[in-house]
Amino acid sequence: MSPGAAGVLTLAASDAAALRDLLAGYGLTLTLLEPGAPIPGSFWGEREAGLRGQQLYARPDTPVHSVLHEAAHFVCMDAGRRAALDRDAGGSDLEEAAVCYLQLLLAAQLTAVGRERLLEDMDAWGYSFRLGSTRAWAEEDAQDARDWLAAHGITDARGALTGELRR
Repeated sequence: MSPGAAGVLTLAASDAAALRDLLAGYGLTLTLLEPGAPIPGSFWGEREAGLRGQQLYARPDTPVHSVLHEAAHFVCMDAGRRAALDRDAGGSDLEEAAVCYLQLLLAAQLTAVGRERLLEDMDAWGYSFRLGSTRAWAEEDAQDARDWLAAHGITDARGALTGELRR
C-alpha cells in the first residue's frame, strides 16, 4: 500500500457520522483521533486505520478505504479471532479477497463514498489484483469472494448485505 497516495478520500472529507452509523450496525465503534496522533491497532502504521477489539481507530487524514477495509476484516473474521483482535486481523487469502469485496459493498451504502469512488481509491492506493485494476477484479474475477461472503452469511444469495457478522 502507498501511504502517500494523493487524492484518496479521507475521513475529514467524508461523512464520518454516516460511516460511524454503518459500522455501529456491525457492533464496531469508530473512534476518531486527533490529527497526528498514533493510531492504536494499526497494522500498517502512518495514517492507516487500526483495530482493537470492537474499536476501529482513525484520524481525519485516514483514508476511508482503510477504515472500510479494517471494518470488513472485523465483519469477516470468526468470533474467536474477533475476541482476541489487536492489530492483525489474520485470515486466509480467500478471506482477504472477501474483505476487499465487502469494502466495496460497504462503500455503496455511503452516499459520500460510493462504490465508484472506492474502486478509484483502491487503485490509487496500490491494491493489487491479478487482472490489474480493482474494477476488473470486482467485475470479472471476484466470484470466489462473493461466494465466501454468502457462505458465511455476510451477504444473501443475491449478494446483498445481511448486516450480520460472519457465522
